[in-house]
Amino acid sequence: MVDPARQLLLHQALNQSRRLVIFTGAGLSTESGVPDFRTPGSPWMANKPIPFEAFVVSNAARHEAWRRKFTMDDSFAGAQPSKVHRLLADFVREGRALGIITQNIDGLHQEAGTPAEKLIELHGNGTYATCLDCGLRHELAAIRPVFDATGRSPLCDDCGGLVKSATISFGQRMPEEAMRRADALARAADLFLVIGSSLVVHPAAQLPLVAKAAGAALVIVNREATPLDEAADMLVRAEIGAAFAGL
Repeated sequence: MVDPARQLLLHQALNQSRRLVIFTGAGLSTESGVPDFRTPGSPWMANKPIPFEAFVVSNAARHEAWRRKFTMDDSFAGAQPSKVHRLLADFVREGRALGIITQNIDGLHQEAGTPAEKLIELHGNGTYATCLDCGLRHELAAIRPVFDATGRSPLCDDCGGLVKSATISFGQRMPEEAMRRADALARAADLFLVIGSSLVVHPAAQLPLVAKAAGAALVIVNREATPLDEAADMLVRAEIGAAFAGL
């Protein structure tokens, strides 16, 4: 249950903001059927992402990475954007929000209608793959049938380089341009709204503090406590859909 008084304060803060910046984590997409990493029994526990270094040096690790990738894709196939995904996209399209910074890799912000130029994906995107050498995009629909039939990890059609899901793996360098844009966006906010993030994955988890240091109010909407709760100007501890219902 969400406290009605706290919900009203949240809605008022959003309506009064003129430079809203939204930061989303896995908790936003769980209501769409996409599992997060930390819920007990999560399928991620049996299909943990392969570290980047192992992927690069070991053919067996690459095979296992792709097997786990497709197993996880199957576990939330057909997931659709939630009402909150669509609400946030409306905020951006209508100019009520400067943009969205997300830790999510599921592509649901795009499906909800968030313009690509207003979305910063800090941890990449799992709906396609890229060549680690030349950066060429590769579609999963072309990769999977070949992998299922042969068990071979894909190589780039253009340069022969290793092809990997376009997510940022453990040990892989964070995208510098995305981090630069996210930092600038955080500094421009008058209200920095965190939705569904545990705020334990760095360096992304520092962005709320960057925004607050630059003068923004910090609002955290999450089911569980986070390490930054004491820094927040407002906490809404509730299911995300309930917190934004009626807005």
